[in-house]
Amino acid sequence: MVKLAGIDIGNDSVKLVIDGGQDTIVIPNIVAPGYERSILQEEDSPLKGLDVMIHSPRLAKSNQRFFIGLLAMENDDNVELEDTDNKALSDQSLIVALTALAYAGINGQAGAGSSFNSTYDEVEYVIGTGLPVRTYAKFNKSFEERLVGEHEVTFLTTPQLRNRKVRVIVRRAIISIEGAAALFHMATHDNLQVKDEELYYGCIGICEMGALTTDFPVLKRMSIDNQFSTGEQMGLAMYLDFIIHDVEDLYGYRFPSRTKLVQRVKNSNYNIQRIGEGQANFKPIVDAYFNRAAQRIVDLIKKRWNKYPDIECFYVIGGGASALKPYILEIANTMKLRFAGDSELQNVYGYLKLAKNKMNQTSSMYGQDNT
Repeated sequence: MVKLAGIDIGNDSVKLVIDGGQDTIVIPNIVAPGYERSILQEEDSPLKGLDVMIHSPRLAKSNQRFFIGLLAMENDDNVELEDTDNKALSDQSLIVALTALAYAGINGQAGAGSSFNSTYDEVEYVIGTGLPVRTYAKFNKSFEERLVGEHEVTFLTTPQLRNRKVRVIVRRAIISIEGAAALFHMATHDNLQVKDEELYYGCIGICEMGALTTDFPVLKRMSIDNQFSTGEQMGLAMYLDFIIHDVEDLYGYRFPSRTKLVQRVKNSNYNIQRIGEGQANFKPIVDAYFNRAAQRIVDLIKKRWNKYPDIECFYVIGGGASALKPYILEIANTMKLRFAGDSELQNVYGYLKLAKNKMNQTSSMYGQDNT
């Protein structure tokens, strides 16, 4: 059975939800070269021990071993994406996305029939995903071509999935625009009927802040405004890197990855241990840089709104928006900005709905042809 999935291949993490499934799978977009590892105690979850071999004709180097996500987070040789990377062409993003699709396919999502007894599985997908505003026009076809086809993921020492081989077949990839997909999700019910007429039929601005890009799509009656939609090649990652460098310079403590730092910030755990010198609190450093980031976001929103005053409201969404919300609200003052719950998941839900909508349209078209 072909599964319908939404997958947000973010520069900080890959989020995936399957139609009919209960949980959203989140895997940090971080990889490290894999090797035979000594396991003193097995991880308590497959997602904490993603050790995989990837075979795909779309990769520059196939049949390579990788540690992915949480397993790579504290590895000295880990790699996180930089602002020069293009997710439409990135091997790393494809590697993490394929791992997520393979894991979801055999993890009982949406009533999957696979069990953990076999050593070989095959899962077929139609997926919805997206690209930033500035990347979409030029690269959406390339992105689609890289995703569609047959790929193979072998879980090596991953707990509960040891030596499981999964053939991932992507039948179709429906590419949308980041931020626009989130608005479609907020404006519609799960059955795709209109839930919020103001959002669905109005002129709405979106500020979608991710790790490396910030997108400003403008939608009128759910159609992208080509003239006023834009994007910036900046995101929260730049400020996270500044924080990492300042903490190391001031306290001699280095975070092994942005992912590790983000975990600390999400848990409001700002105390670090200094060797032989007790603890230090790095929250003032976070506050300084997050205030700078929030000020830039508010300035960019004002700029967009001044250029196009017909915008009825501005939604601030994405992982970056979630982290910066209190800072943005303080700086925005009387400017009316809206935020969504589960901010970083709005796009992935929207991708799933847009893929479902496209498949429904295709089915209706074929139905008309057959009558």
